Amino acid sequence: MISVSPEAERKLTELMQQEGRNPEATYVRVGVQSGGCSGLSYELGFADELLADDRVYEERGVRIAVNKKSLLYLVGTTLEYQGGLNGKGFSFVNPNATRTCGCGESFAV
Repeated sequence: MISVSPEAERKLTELMQQEGRNPEATYVRVGVQSGGCSGLSYELGFADELLADDRVYEERGVRIAVNKKSLLYLVGTTLEYQGGLNGKGFSFVNPNATRTCGCGESFAV
């Protein structure tokens, strides 16, 4: 399962509305791909349709779509959002990561 913090939920809903998307009909696609300074990097975006191997989780009204392969690396992860002077953006708190890079967009297991 992938969790969504209250701050991330607010920002995701805000971004969907800014893009003219219906939060009840839009999925937040979360994934993992090869690359980045630690070996794997996170993917985050909006999707209107599900793919054949997607698993869907819903928390705080946010529907998250993640493919089976990525789910192996993301089980137990929380999607966070921080705004402020020291940084702004989404981040992943992944209990499976054994190493992360300084930017927080790349990890290893």
